[in-house]
Amino acid sequence: MTQGYVHPEKLVSTEWVAARLNDPHVRIVESNEDILLYSRGHVPGAVHIDWVADLNDPIERNYLTREQFERLMSKNGIANDTRVIFYGDKNNWWACYALWIFELFGHTNSAVMDGGRVKWEQEGRSMTKEVPEYPATKYVAQERNDTTNRAFRDDVLKHALAGLPLVDVRSPGEYTGKLYHMEGYPQEGALRAGHIKGAVNVPWARAANPADGTFKSADDLRAIYEAEQGLKPTDSVVAYCRIGERSSHTWFVLKYLLGYENVRNYDGSWTEWGNLVGVPIER
Repeated sequence: MTQGYVHPEKLVSTEWVAARLNDPHVRIVESNEDILLYSRGHVPGAVHIDWVADLNDPIERNYLTREQFERLMSKNGIANDTRVIFYGDKNNWWACYALWIFELFGHTNSAVMDGGRVKWEQEGRSMTKEVPEYPATKYVAQERNDTTNRAFRDDVLKHALAGLPLVDVRSPGEYTGKLYHMEGYPQEGALRAGHIKGAVNVPWARAANPADGTFKSADDLRAIYEAEQGLKPTDSVVAYCRIGERSSHTWFVLKYLLGYENVRNYDGSWTEWGNLVGVPIER
């Protein structure tokens, strides 16, 4: 599964996963927007990581601490040398989001199952409701590194004022200010609609094949991000959406499939920017 990707090791196929369901050196992680999906059936042996309950701090608008991450990993039988394979619904939105957060703590021995739940189900592969139990590990994490792959509002403001590339991965309606949220969702969460000044609009879903949720080839991705938008692998790029989940999908595409060395995900995204006082927006 190379398809011209710069880092093909960050994607695995459903066939690859099916052949390693009992591999003790591999842990399969399901992470979804719909947290009830896992209980209805999941890949055998997969553990469930809830993007709200497991990855976010319940009080502070931030992610879990190093100690909390270590406990999460230990509870799910993940060791420092375990290869973690993420998959989920929404064409792997939340799989990419979970992988992104894991990498903030230095766990880069990971990949995404191309196509996620959709492709696994389309192929009629086995599903189970059985929740696995694994021996606890003694995981040792690094302190969360928020400098390499994550952007904060002040970083984004400097980035925008400097005229550096910003990619708004939301729908055209959200980008132009006609919508405050995705179509079909409650229109709430921000006082203003529009986009960060200077941002280009490349909806995240353009990177996926509609039929099965797999990622498009590197050539097709370059046509979207480089031929159309003029981005280059040497650029410093910030991607954002509404809360950082859709943009983590684009972050994964740019960083691993196309090899951009300096791309960050702004997880505050429009829920923060659309409520800030004195920041530039466009419609």
